[in-house]
Amino acid sequence: MDQFKSHVLGLASLSLALLVALPARGASLQKVNQSEWGADGLPSYVNMYIYVPDKLATKPPIVVAPHHCQGNGQGTFSEMSSLVSIANTSGFIMIFPEATGQNCWDAGSKRSLAHGGGGDTGAIVQMVKYTLAKYSGDAGRVYSVGGSSGGIMTEALLGVYPDVFMAGVSLMGVPCGCWAEGYNDVTGTGSSAQWSGPCGGGNVTKTGQQWGDLVRSYYPGYTGHRPRLQHWHGTADTILSYKNMAEDIKEWTNLLGLSEAPSGTDTPKRGTTRQFWKSSCGYTVYEAFSMDGVGHAVPFDGPAVAAYFGLDKAGGQDPETAACPGAVPGGSDTGGAGGAAGTGGAGGEAGGAGGEAGGAGGEAGAGGAGGVMVSGSGGSAGIGGAMDTASGGANGQDASAGTGDPTGGESSSSGCSCAVGNDASDSGTQAGFLLAALGLLLGRPKRRPR
Repeated sequence: MDQFKSHVLGLASLSLALLVALPARGASLQKVNQSEWGADGLPSYVNMYIYVPDKLATKPPIVVAPHHCQGNGQGTFSEMSSLVSIANTSGFIMIFPEATGQNCWDAGSKRSLAHGGGGDTGAIVQMVKYTLAKYSGDAGRVYSVGGSSGGIMTEALLGVYPDVFMAGVSLMGVPCGCWAEGYNDVTGTGSSAQWSGPCGGGNVTKTGQQWGDLVRSYYPGYTGHRPRLQHWHGTADTILSYKNMAEDIKEWTNLLGLSEAPSGTDTPKRGTTRQFWKSSCGYTVYEAFSMDGVGHAVPFDGPAVAAYFGLDKAGGQDPETAACPGAVPGGSDTGGAGGAAGTGGAGGEAGGAGGEAGGAGGEAGAGGAGGVMVSGSGGSAGIGGAMDTASGGANGQDASAGTGDPTGGESSSSGCSCAVGNDASDSGTQAGFLLAALGLLLGRPKRRPR
């Protein structure tokens, strides 16, 4: 009997050890009421969702992740699960803003395209200020990443609030200010609401100087650091025309004080061509990735995004700041979003666009972490998440999942067809099985001694 007890207790100890070893599920996506983070004059439909990992960095960086058209905070959280997983180990905070009940983000109105003007851009910046103050965040390490409408919003945020954002990744986006052309400034869920037909169709063209002057007019008098940017676009995109890539190059090279001719061109992956531009101190501050034959379905690659922002490991500082400390004033102590005071402003920034060390910042691969989201003509589609199986979208259509294939089909109807999934293991189920097994062991009848 003593031997049997020892056997049971040994198995019980093993089961409990396995339970302890299961991943913690403490952190989760949380909604923050606008009464807590907001300010007067902001759109009432913009809501804030935040993910704060259990183990925060000492001075946590912040990543803003605006959704695609007809998207939401929870959906983007799932789509970017590979980046969320890295936040758990590196300790940065993610903000998932939501334009609740709207078709797309407002990146075309005068209020959104004016520094301090409110609008959707102002609301998102207010979320950043709130987060910096509440969690003692690093105002010199604030980033944005998004696809389609989220990419458009990312470029608007970087253009209108260069004092807040250090860098961004735009998947299928358009130049900052392009969305104002023919913009339908109507709220709601209609297929043309918050939409720009001329820009979406690639029919807005300007010189580099005109683009640069337009963006500079959104924050008159600002002469500080301009954020670096990665822009990804498929050459066969018919929702947000690939022609916008050429305009994007003209705009950002002018803003960053660079020649329109790239510093170099390479092919990081078959079918993907990268053009890159280096600043005076040698750091790549702008990259344009063209994906041959890909439509409105550029996949999301969380590890590559984290590497580009310098968030693939805990601690440290922004890679551009580290490479060229004299060109990026203040480093991690830059005024940025105003830190705890939340007051915006240039924070005494001065100097150029920075320099480079370490190449392209991780060169986001074309494969992506999982499936792809595609959309119809009435809206836009965003970025795929890490996933195992495809599920039907709003129109009952689906996209292949788990393959990282950037060539997913496009819907010809309005709305968004999404394939979403969850790559997290179900620790609750595992725990249930272990507890059940433990119960069976402990509940067995005792053997009679012979």
